[in-house]
Amino acid sequence: MGVYLVMEAIIFCGIQATGKSTFYKERFFYSHVRISLDLLRTRHRENLFLQMCLESRQPFVVDNTNVTKAERAKYVTLAKTAGYKVICYYFQSKIAVALERNARRRGKARIPEPGIKGMFHKLELPAIDEGFDRMYYVEITGTGYRETEWQDEI
Repeated sequence: MGVYLVMEAIIFCGIQATGKSTFYKERFFYSHVRISLDLLRTRHRENLFLQMCLESRQPFVVDNTNVTKAERAKYVTLAKTAGYKVICYYFQSKIAVALERNARRRGKARIPEPGIKGMFHKLELPAIDEGFDRMYYVEITGTGYRETEWQDEI
């Protein structure tokens, strides 16, 4: 009996310090490759890694901020063309909460405050008509994460 991989591309969307990477570790670490600029450092490496996932039909998560429709479009188009289901997870992006979470980070993990505020001002809420097959809204609670089906009224 072989292993069946679901061809699934997951696109995270949300400003820094909203729990995206921790959510990946808890939810997708054992099933999906993580594509992240924080990890890969350059767009060239990211593109190579993405291409490898597409060619090998490997499920993957794009763990970047992806705050604009244009940023998300690249991944959606490539994944759809390769026959993947594309799912968006939008992480609740309240600026005060993100700044407070960021303040608890240490070393290189801490992002300069103007960077988070700048990303917040660029944020465009995702929409199903971008090509997503499903969408979810994720918020951090006192006990972990709450994941709900996307509602356009969010």
